[in-house]
Amino acid sequence: MRIMKLTGALLGTVWGVTACAPIPEGAVTTPTQPGSGGTPVLATPSPDRGGSATEAARSFVTVMRKMEPAVERECMQRRTQPINCDFLFVVDDRAGLEPNAFQTVDSTGRPIIGFTLSLIAATRNADELAFVVGHEASHHILGHLGQKSRAATAGAALGTILGAYTGDATVVRTAQQIGASISARSFSKEWELEADYLGAIVTLNAGYDPRNGARFFARIPDPGDRILGTHPSRASRIAQVDRAVEDYRTGRSR
Repeated sequence: MRIMKLTGALLGTVWGVTACAPIPEGAVTTPTQPGSGGTPVLATPSPDRGGSATEAARSFVTVMRKMEPAVERECMQRRTQPINCDFLFVVDDRAGLEPNAFQTVDSTGRPIIGFTLSLIAATRNADELAFVVGHEASHHILGHLGQKSRAATAGAALGTILGAYTGDATVVRTAQQIGASISARSFSKEWELEADYLGAIVTLNAGYDPRNGARFFARIPDPGDRILGTHPSRASRIAQVDRAVEDYRTGRSR
């Protein structure tokens, strides 16, 4: 298992960060893999832990020991084009950072999943931690970072065309920025829901309960259903997790 602190040096080697801001263990059963001939066994919800930093750290390490192989196995099984599945998990221990998790790649294309200490402390049980890990890893497995870059490039090109009508260089630059932002954000809700679905499947495969993990949504601000909001509503995300669990249970998960 590879978990390290996120330092300034490492920050200088990664690019294209995709952030998903505000996100003693019980026995869990190891589920039968869909398609293996048996009925998948859903994990028992993990109990809430105490609030100490030590307990949160221990829970994180235990969760990562199960989630890392589940994440990398899912990545290897699903990749249809060259993609690096050697994940590196990092903890950003700089003081004063808000609860946050992010997915990015380094200069070699290696996927990096990062968590702030405050995010780890904000989770109440192993299921919530596991679901956050599965969600962030799913962004890489599903190719969202590259899609976002391509969408932003296309939006900037459209902004250039529209802004060029004015003949004003400042207007052109502004149009490019707006075009890139809107183009990338217009897909973000769909990507978040896709990552919720696959993240739930990965969480189940590691022996955790994503429905219990999705309780984390109830404690962060609900973005509602704003047209250009970057995250889906709380209700739609919980429904997506429920759908993934039901598909997994019946062998229909994709």
